Amino acid sequence: MAEFEVATGATELPGDERGRGAAVRTAFEGLLQIRRLMNAGTADPEGVPAEWERRRPVRAVALALEAAGVPPSAVDAEGRRTATGYCLGAAERTGVVRVEWLGPPGSGAGYAAEDALRNCADVLRRLGWEALEYRGPRRHRYLEVEPPPAGPPLR
Repeated sequence: MAEFEVATGATELPGDERGRGAAVRTAFEGLLQIRRLMNAGTADPEGVPAEWERRRPVRAVALALEAAGVPPSAVDAEGRRTATGYCLGAAERTGVVRVEWLGPPGSGAGYAAEDALRNCADVLRRLGWEALEYRGPRRHRYLEVEPPPAGPPLR
């Protein structure tokens, strides 16, 4: 069985759109099950990223956003942006995910970025991620998302 392909917004939209919603829900439930098992010693096992997520933060963040109904951006085979939504990539620091709100030229994605990124940050914070907003060149908004520092090992 092939591994579930997340939508990072940096490539073409993955897979069959007809079954995508069910596949996302199944993958997200699997992620929550991993959290329940791996974080059993915490007060809220589902509210803290598991070790699996810490090792694959772009994948985990993409799954969390898509499962919450946040649309991913996409590009076509020539690299032209075809959809407005989140676009993820690794940030400069290891283990940190950069989240941008991008769309095709003329889509108004830049104007929508503040509210859209705030929504992304809210979704991720509810799942235990730390999300901070920054502004880059030309006041381009983006988030940097990372798991909180790991707690002490369970005894």
